Amino acid sequence: MRRWIATPFGLAVLACLVFAGWAAWSGGALDGPIARQVRTQSVYADPGTGLDVAAAERVIGNRRLVVILLRPGADLRDACHAVRRAAAGTLVLVISRKSDGYDRYGCSQLPGSGDEHFGDAFVAESVIGEGIAPFADRPLDAVKVIAVSYDKLAKADVVPTDSRTISPSLPRYLVAAAALGSVLAGSAVLYFGARRAGRLAAARRERREQATDGRTVLSAAMAAVAQQIVDLDGAPKRTKAARQRFRAAASDYSELLEDIAAADRRGAEDFTRLTERAERIGERLRTLA
Repeated sequence: MRRWIATPFGLAVLACLVFAGWAAWSGGALDGPIARQVRTQSVYADPGTGLDVAAAERVIGNRRLVVILLRPGADLRDACHAVRRAAAGTLVLVISRKSDGYDRYGCSQLPGSGDEHFGDAFVAESVIGEGIAPFADRPLDAVKVIAVSYDKLAKADVVPTDSRTISPSLPRYLVAAAALGSVLAGSAVLYFGARRAGRLAAARRERREQATDGRTVLSAAMAAVAQQIVDLDGAPKRTKAARQRFRAAASDYSELLEDIAAADRRGAEDFTRLTERAERIGERLRTLA
């Protein structure tokens, strides 16, 4: 296993695994239920809170605003921390009911909220939940008030006026899985195909050394040339001259196949000249390799 990992194939597989893990992590594979929902939606509500999430989504629309309604007594600050990556680029307000209104906790995930726009973030977090206390029994109306407050902040240039861009997590998973699967499958095919080609080439050389019949030698030479053409056809040919030389060699190989078929039909017994032609084509291909 250590020897395999030290090969270019093993290193490539490890690199792909790291990339796939990073893609899955950034896509939210480890997210909790709140973060998973706000990654693609603007509203989350705990069961039993009485909020119509679909209607609240329509109220918020494409604003850069996320509203999270938790059960009474929940840790609002922890919820804000949990959605830091999932709700990036938005203004988050976490609320929960209490006897005379709502507990509220605002946390800005807008760009620059931790440095040059710290003041704007502080104002937005303070203002976004104002005016919702009278609607403790009507959470949807509270969401409407929150949306109006966001629009006021946008008019004052405190929060962005552009739309929120949502990147669903499922395509990220699919891309990561497809990339990993294609690289692993392609690498495995190349690895085992190269091993098989090496074994076939070694067997072909052994047959050539032991063969006494001119036709067998010619067949082995043609097989070697065919393998060279297959190998070079998938390799990059960097210059125009190299591509022209490869096409010329492949064309000569095709013509030689026709001449061999004609010789077989004639019942020829001396294949020396045809074998020499095949070896010359092989030499030309080796110079390209």
